[in-house]
This record gives sequence, C-alpha cells and structure tokens, in this order.
Amino acid sequence: MKLGARIFKTGIAIVLSLYLAQLLHSPSPVFAAIAAIFAIQPTIYRSFLTIIEQIQGNLIGAIMAVVFVLLLGNHFIVIGLAAIIVITVNLKLKLGNTIGLALVTLISIMEAPGDNFLTFAGIRFSTIMIGVFSAFIVNLVFMPPKYENKLYHKIVDTTGEIIKWIRLSTRQDFDHQLLKTDIGKLKNDIKEMEQFYSLYKEERDYLKTHHLDKSRKLVVFRQMTITAKRALDTLKRLHRFENEMLMLSEEFRSALQEQVDNLIYFHEQLMLRFIGKVPTPPSNQEEKVTINKEELFHFFLLHQKEIDEENNPQLYHTMQIVASIIDYSEQVEHLDVLITSFHYYHNNEISIEEQDD
Repeated sequence: MKLGARIFKTGIAIVLSLYLAQLLHSPSPVFAAIAAIFAIQPTIYRSFLTIIEQIQGNLIGAIMAVVFVLLLGNHFIVIGLAAIIVITVNLKLKLGNTIGLALVTLISIMEAPGDNFLTFAGIRFSTIMIGVFSAFIVNLVFMPPKYENKLYHKIVDTTGEIIKWIRLSTRQDFDHQLLKTDIGKLKNDIKEMEQFYSLYKEERDYLKTHHLDKSRKLVVFRQMTITAKRALDTLKRLHRFENEMLMLSEEFRSALQEQVDNLIYFHEQLMLRFIGKVPTPPSNQEEKVTINKEELFHFFLLHQKEIDEENNPQLYHTMQIVASIIDYSEQVEHLDVLITSFHYYHNNEISIEEQDD
C-alpha cells in the first residue's frame, strides 16, 4: 500500500493543530485535531473553499448550541433536536460538506455547560477553528500532488486496458467472465479519471501564460476522457453481442477487425504524440487513417440484405456495434485535431513525468 500525500498532510495537520491548541492553552486540544481531519483537502483551492464553508457551518453549530442550552438545557433529547436543526439549516444553505464538523461543534459545546457557559462555548469553538486553520496552513505549505501526471497516466493505463480487450474481442480470443469482471473495473477507472480531471481543473495557476497552457491541456484531457468512454462503450457492445459477431460473414468480420485495429492503433499513437514520443504531424500521413465509414456501412447494408427475416434482433445488434465503432472513431479524430492544435501553440511544453513503479 502506498502512502499518499494526503495521508502525510493529515498526520502533519493533526500534529500542528494539537501543538497550537496546547500553545494557546486550550483545555480540549483533541477537538482541534478532529477538526483538522475534517478540513484537510487534496488541493489548495478546495482548502480555501473548505475554510470559508467550515467557518459558516461551525458558526451555525455554535449558535444553535448556545441557543438550545440557554433555552432548553443540554438533555440528550435536546442535543438530538439541535442536531436535526443544524443539519437542516446547513443543507438549506448548501453547506452539506460542513455538517460533520458542525455537529462536532454542537455536541462539544452542549456536553457540559457551566456557570461561564458563553466563555466555555467560545473556547470550544475557537479550539475547533484552530484545527480548521491548521489544515489550511498545511495545504498551503505542502505542495499538492501533481494531478496532471496522475490524470494522464490514469487515462493512458485505462485506455491501454480497454484497447487490449477490444483487440481480443474482435478476434473472439478472450475469456467471457474475465472480460465481464474487467468491464466493471474499467467503469470505476473512468470515474477515478474524472475525479483526477476535477482536481487538476481546480489547481490554480497565477501566471497568465501558464493559465492559457493549462486551459488547452484541460480541453485535450477532457477529450481523452470522452474518447476512453467511447472506447469502453465499443468494448461493451462487442462483449454483449459476441454471438452476433460470430454470425457475420467472414468478409464482414475481417473488414470489421481490420478497421478496428487501425482505429485503436491510431488511438495509441495519439496518446504518445501528446507527450512528444511520436512526432506532430506524424511522419507517415497514412497513420492518420482511422476507419473507412463508407466501407463499414457498405458491409452493413450487405449484411442486412442477407437476413431474410423481418425484425431480426441480429440486425439491430450489429447496427449497434457498427454505430459504436463509428462514434468511437469520430472522437479519436477530434482528439487528433486537438492534440495537433495544442502542439502548434505549445511546442515542447508537456511536463508529464514517468510514473513511479
């Protein structure tokens, strides 16, 4: 198991919050540590948003705690009622992410009110805010992970796995159950890819030139993600309708296999071209050929004439396979345009690092 940057940052934030709480003579430094755990974030931008939201959410929790204790006391039923109201208010104000820590603030204030209750409430609220600010400081000091690298390598790994299965599927050379299991895993990989894209998008660049460079990279990465999704859709169709593939004529099946091979080869070349391992434009212009849509459609029409039965499901299933391949091809062609344009404006500006083993 790898220890990520967020794990280390959480540990450091806990240490810093406990140290600051003790330095300020807080009677309950543990609440600062709990707040630090809630407030740690993967990016500086998210940390900035979190600290604003946590201040609002914790203020709601503290105010509700004070009001309920002064009016109704601190019976456990009263605490539960106050918690319900805090959750409702936070949801109404779209502060759902702060509910957990707001409830910690509420309970910590309502647990043991004394003669100087307002002072006690202020100390508990301040202690929790120490933890929130500690997490923010840690996010500022410690550099966040390079999500550009993580995103690119996730796209490459996921795309490579999909392409491998497509190549095997067109040859009917695969284990049905194993592919079914891997399709579920690939769906999760696509979701993780989208999460990395969101994190990379949230990273802030303060130089105008870097901002423009990143904006174009975001467009390329978004198209890479869309293309990977279309490739996965094609794989799912090939897997679902494998029997229909076997019932195609030998000529149609061979043509389909050849064109899909060209398509996935071109897709692989594009991923390498983005990081400069393949020249832009490619030295061999014939490599830019993806599929021949007219030929593919011609074979489909011939296949239609060969089927005598009306409303034959085989025809509709074959149509889905062909349509999915064509859609995948169009996304690959669009990716080609974007990568070519990117290299035209940003030659040799790719900073992707090799992934650690």
